[in-house]
Amino acid sequence: MTINHRKLVLATTALCAASFAAHAWAQTEPTPAGPAVTEVEAVVVVGSQIKGAKVNAALPVTLVGEDQIRASGAVSGDDLFRTIPQMGDVNFNSQYLPTTSNSARGDIGSVNLRNLGIGNTLVLLNGRRVVTHPTSQANDNLVPVLTYNSNAIPVTGLKRLEVLRDGAAAIYGADAVAGVINTVLRDDVEGLTASAQYGIAEGTNLRDYNFNAFGGKNFADGRGNVSAFVSYDARSHLRSQDQTYTASLDRRPLFAGSRFDGATTLDNRSTTTPWAYLQTPQSFGTVRQGTTALTSSAGYFHFQPSTFAGCQLNVAGGICIDDGALATSAADRDLRFDSAALNTTVIPSVKRSNVFLTGHYDITDDVTVFGELGFYHAKTNAQQAPISTLSSGVITIPASNYWNPFGPVTFANGAANPNRLPNLNVPAAGLPVILRGYTFADLGPSEVDVTNDQYRVLGGVRGKKFGFDWESALVYSEATADDISDNISNTKLYAQLALSTPDAYNVFNGSNINSPSGADTTGNSQAAIDAIKVKIKRRTKSTLASWDFKVSKPDLFALPAGDVGVASGAELRRETQLDDRDSRIDGTVTFTDPISGVVLSDLINSSMNPDTKGHRTVASTYLEFAVPLVSPEMSIPLVHRLDLQLAGRYEHYSDFGSTAKPKVAGAWDLVDGFRIRGSWAQGFRAPNLEQINATVVSRSNNRTDYAFCEADLRAKRITAFSGCSRTLLTTARRAGNPDLNPEESETLSYGVVFEPRFIPENFGRFTFTVDYWKVKQKGLIGVFGEGNAMILDYLLRQSGSSNPNVVRAAPTADDIAAFKDTGLTAAGQVLYVNDKYTNLQPQDVEGLDLGLMWRLKTDRFGDFDLNLNAAHLLKYYQSPSPGIAELLKARADGKINIGTTINGGGNLLSQNGKPEWKGSASLTWRYKQLTVGGFTQYIGGYDDTDLIDAAGVPWAVDSQLTANLYGEYDIASAATTLRLGVRNITDKDPPLTSTGYDGTLYSPYARYWYVSIKKQF
Repeated sequence: MTINHRKLVLATTALCAASFAAHAWAQTEPTPAGPAVTEVEAVVVVGSQIKGAKVNAALPVTLVGEDQIRASGAVSGDDLFRTIPQMGDVNFNSQYLPTTSNSARGDIGSVNLRNLGIGNTLVLLNGRRVVTHPTSQANDNLVPVLTYNSNAIPVTGLKRLEVLRDGAAAIYGADAVAGVINTVLRDDVEGLTASAQYGIAEGTNLRDYNFNAFGGKNFADGRGNVSAFVSYDARSHLRSQDQTYTASLDRRPLFAGSRFDGATTLDNRSTTTPWAYLQTPQSFGTVRQGTTALTSSAGYFHFQPSTFAGCQLNVAGGICIDDGALATSAADRDLRFDSAALNTTVIPSVKRSNVFLTGHYDITDDVTVFGELGFYHAKTNAQQAPISTLSSGVITIPASNYWNPFGPVTFANGAANPNRLPNLNVPAAGLPVILRGYTFADLGPSEVDVTNDQYRVLGGVRGKKFGFDWESALVYSEATADDISDNISNTKLYAQLALSTPDAYNVFNGSNINSPSGADTTGNSQAAIDAIKVKIKRRTKSTLASWDFKVSKPDLFALPAGDVGVASGAELRRETQLDDRDSRIDGTVTFTDPISGVVLSDLINSSMNPDTKGHRTVASTYLEFAVPLVSPEMSIPLVHRLDLQLAGRYEHYSDFGSTAKPKVAGAWDLVDGFRIRGSWAQGFRAPNLEQINATVVSRSNNRTDYAFCEADLRAKRITAFSGCSRTLLTTARRAGNPDLNPEESETLSYGVVFEPRFIPENFGRFTFTVDYWKVKQKGLIGVFGEGNAMILDYLLRQSGSSNPNVVRAAPTADDIAAFKDTGLTAAGQVLYVNDKYTNLQPQDVEGLDLGLMWRLKTDRFGDFDLNLNAAHLLKYYQSPSPGIAELLKARADGKINIGTTINGGGNLLSQNGKPEWKGSASLTWRYKQLTVGGFTQYIGGYDDTDLIDAAGVPWAVDSQLTANLYGEYDIASAATTLRLGVRNITDKDPPLTSTGYDGTLYSPYARYWYVSIKKQF
């Protein structure tokens, strides 16, 4: 379906013009004279486009003012947004550092109201959309999602934060399923204020510096104003060795004394290590030195310290050759690699700048031009785990390699080979060796530099005509991310591996015999390292261009209960996204293994990922009414006041079609001070441009091959699945889908607002709120998941079949031996798993919001301001897709082991970052020149299903209660304010989880001190 955008705009303009005309006719009656009234400017608060809409009427809106912002101690947008109790887990954040450039890295914070998922919350800046961060990341459903970058919002430049905890697609369009967050910046400033802050995380190397200034100037006798805000932040690294819960990937010591004491699943050290895992050609069979087998019959062998059991032949430097695959369980567990021991980055260093300029000028008393200009720039640096090979991207080491123990007797230049082992059954020409698994730890941690830029330009005009407020604006915003990181070129690596001189890269030298899991102390020469290293670049870009025209009138016509308000408008926007990957990944530059003939990307740790590019145009129009049905003057018992909000929006998308969504909300005051409010709305989330346009997106995650676990269990090599060590880095090949439909939603909420008028004013003013909400979504976009696909393969293999989406290599002799006498057909190693984005089953989420506000002003004791907010999740259920339902039933029927982890569906309440309770409280006390502010936050416990015992009971993550405090003194004579503050005053570490701590909910440090000074000029 196509739509004529010109007709859409003309139709909306005609609707607005008709409203103008109706009002002009109604105003022909003279207005009675009356006393002069001071005019208070009407404002639009999120949730309604009608100026003057009541904050606490029909809609649940939370206003976070400057007092609460200061009390939170937040230094970034991510810090601030996490203090909102209704905010779910923050999956995009600088504490979560994916080890590849496939995900968002750098200065990033995400938005996830109600825990409904990234992309279901709309973020506005001064009432208009902001551009999304251009780099995607996989969500819980394993599809790429895009977020608004909360760190691009300058915290110290905020006037207030408005949080609409209700679906609002009828008002704002797509993405407003869970609600809307509107960030309102300071404007109309007169004078100049500058401040500086310094903070430290106690017991760590983390340091924060902040400088900001805001100022403005009126001109033309007050008809215009220009205001500006400038902020600069600098933060040092937080390192893995700074905290016990991040110091090692082997988290077993953290659980000593618990029921998971010694659980091997807590050892997350990498099974791909600097102790090379290799294979000679299968066709050759077993390599022997005399009668001693150095490889398995399939050609597998590996290196290890000579002190480990199983050595077949000791070689130089205290290392030996062991036949078979590299074992990383039982006595050989310490061969795993612990990248955290290299003091890698938990939080990257950052240098962040924000500049924002606003201005307006009254051309006439009824017409004003206005504009915004904003710029954000951030550069981060991180050191991540060293580069490792992929199981799906192995490379062959030529027989000519100088260090190859099975190399030729004589090199091509006639020189004798000093490293060929004597007395081998290997041909004089030698054997090539396949590098099955290896971490290039001698290169050290991978350096990752990410530069984020975002700018916004807005120009508009607003005014009054026929009693209407009208406004129109053009906005263009652009965000880019340049991710530059270390990697290894397959082409360069092969050339270096083929050398017959000591300059050849050596993977046969083992690692540190005294600390096998730690840093590689047997490194190659710097020349060999430099010869294989490359810098790769991923550039992503998103843009948002929009035009809007809107009108608003609080008194279109009168009903017996009062004036009917109206708002209407039209919007046209264009969105683009580009994911431009390095030429070594996108297929421009490839590597063909000269021996095996396999075509790979030119990076040792990455599968080929083509670039993704997409755009869409969206045209929309909306209409909103505020309708008073009963007023206090009508004196109706138990109906002091009754108001309705009626709204509808129509949107047409150039890539998937049209949608229309309604909303109805009402507020019923039984008596003055006691209100019942409720709303019903439909909403939608459009599939993002990457979900539609991506051809192949390769992702690698650690997954367990349960088919091998079952073989180990039957062969009595393990006693339970919790002891299975068949975890490998598995590549999933996911694909976009142009036939995706939007995720549809339906929202219902109702609650009460109680403002007890009977309490004397000298006790302060109280407001209590309770709201129930329910969101039902259908058609969630997801994938079956490579982990689930491998479980299905495990299930089918027990009946002699297999899952064709799990692509395996042919079983080797070692694989056949692993399945011998188990009753199962031997399986080969997993090469990759095919998957595709699709619309899945529905999801139901419901909960309660509780609030208390208290304000008291006294001459004797000062002023008090208290805000309490709590969010209680009552239900979080995702209907399993048919495939996942089949797996759950098979597990319940005992067909597959209870120790399997099946993701995607079922009851998700109080699991994995979805606690039932979250709450916050802030209290501010002002007395003369002194201000004291406190803030406390509670995060409830939840079950960590990544850590399950033999009975199927997960690890219970503890709840956490933290408190912040600050004191501020105003030196009035010097126009200077001094502040000393502390976050997490009781120095509480984050609760223990299977990953050490949960970075989506908690900070990886405890007590944090800061001091600041502010000066007015």
